[in-house]
Amino acid sequence: MPEARRNLYPAYGTRLPNSFLLSCLHTMKKNGKQDPAFTYEVIVVDDGSKDQTSKVAFKYCQKHGSDKVRVITLVKNRGKGGAIRMGIFSSRGEKILMADADGATKFPDVEKLEKGLNDLQPWPDQMAIACGSRAHLEKESIAQRSYFRTLLMYGFHFLVWFLCVRGIRDTQCGFKLLTREAASQTFSSLHIERWAFDVELLYIAQFFKIPIAEIAVNWTEIEGSKLVPFWSWLQMGKDLLFIRLRYLTGAWRLEQTRKVN
Repeated sequence: MPEARRNLYPAYGTRLPNSFLLSCLHTMKKNGKQDPAFTYEVIVVDDGSKDQTSKVAFKYCQKHGSDKVRVITLVKNRGKGGAIRMGIFSSRGEKILMADADGATKFPDVEKLEKGLNDLQPWPDQMAIACGSRAHLEKESIAQRSYFRTLLMYGFHFLVWFLCVRGIRDTQCGFKLLTREAASQTFSSLHIERWAFDVELLYIAQFFKIPIAEIAVNWTEIEGSKLVPFWSWLQMGKDLLFIRLRYLTGAWRLEQTRKVN
């Protein structure tokens, strides 16, 4: 009998609508019916939020069982990168999806990422990453944004390209699918725990020559973001410079990790 394929879907965020978990579980159950060897788990990481994130998630845990839905509640806010890393290290999946809990990306699009991941085979050392991308929506978003926010966006994209990551148009989409080996290699080496962690994640992946596919996904902007445009872009710009200088000076070093069990 083939080995069961386990997928982890760690949801990060303080805005957890019921529709997101319903869509997630519906997609997973459908996959389970199509493939008897398919198994899954959903991990919700509550990064020290003050809303009802954990309460909502625990209801699903009680209904579906802790083998299907698990909840990690952090007492102190660690930042998006730190919270997702906690979910990654708690996972048991052969493939691991990180997804923002607000449901900005439609969950069924995970099938697009799986196809993109499979198209990268053969995977060197079983490592590969498929990144959801909103780059195809850029013209539409520019039309709706102020000139100032558009300028900030282009400035950030330039810094990402110049300092850290090339060839990926959208590094910040919170919808990424990784093989277990790729997740172990990248997250074990990760230092940044705030919003710019995606850039360091992809910088590490490119350093180790991990194949990366960028896949267009459906995305809707959800109100209630914690990001304040100017100060958030300024902080992320500082983080990008910090990433580049730390690796350039040898303060941070990248080494191959052992194979994951």
